[in-house]
Amino acid sequence: MIIDSHNHPNYLNMSCEAILDNMRTYGIDRTWLLTLETPEFEYAPNYHSMTWGNEDGPIPFANALACVQKAPDRFVLGYAPDPRKPHAIGRLEAAIEMYGVKVYGEVMLRMMYDNPDAVSVFRYCGKRGLPVIVEVNYGHGGGGPYATPGYWYGGGIEAFERAIRQCPDTVFLGHGPGFWAHISGDDLYASHSYPTGPVIPGGKITAMMRTYDNLYCDLSAGSGLNALSRDASFAKEFLLEFQDRVLYGRDIWDNKLQQFLETLALPAGVIDKIYCRNSLRLVP
Repeated sequence: MIIDSHNHPNYLNMSCEAILDNMRTYGIDRTWLLTLETPEFEYAPNYHSMTWGNEDGPIPFANALACVQKAPDRFVLGYAPDPRKPHAIGRLEAAIEMYGVKVYGEVMLRMMYDNPDAVSVFRYCGKRGLPVIVEVNYGHGGGGPYATPGYWYGGGIEAFERAIRQCPDTVFLGHGPGFWAHISGDDLYASHSYPTGPVIPGGKITAMMRTYDNLYCDLSAGSGLNALSRDASFAKEFLLEFQDRVLYGRDIWDNKLQQFLETLALPAGVIDKIYCRNSLRLVP
């Protein structure tokens, strides 16, 4: 069984039917469909040409719900209302009760992730058993005239760590360039979204994973694949050590991560945990 624990409805203009076809092509049994309710002034304008958004954000809850209702056995419903809005917990509670939301994600906001309002929502997620998926991004490049220096999210790894520490009963999944750049103990995270070269032991992610049992790793997107493929030997050691808290995900529609993982010759039990068992433990 393979579960894609990070993807989005209509992302890159993929309809619900196209997503299901894609899942069949790559042998994916279930997909977590996440919202992206980032305010318009906090995301790149090119999102308008690759998603079907509305005033709630580039990937609103209605889009995720529509797919889940078409194939409830194939999709897991995610929803992450902006915690800075006073109705965030109320709307999340209603979505849990009415529609069966199982995941709080994706959070991709230009705020410190230990913002008191965010911490309140994260703690609520812990009480309700919802894992929280956040993107950390330092925003190197790509901002153009819209943001300087770029589209940063979360305030860096330290702000994310403070949130994790304040919410010990909440499971967090780290994701994004600003998270995965810290797999290495160097300082390339300060200047590169996708650092290359051998991993230097002593990276912040390893330290955090050893410290916080409620931190999990989301392997999705180019950032997760880059972090592993830059040093395959280290990647294997990392996945073996943290095999119980790493989740397979794509955040895209290709099969590159599966192809890379298969080159590592991981024990069958370990790859099974990454592909589905860890996901099923969080969202049965």
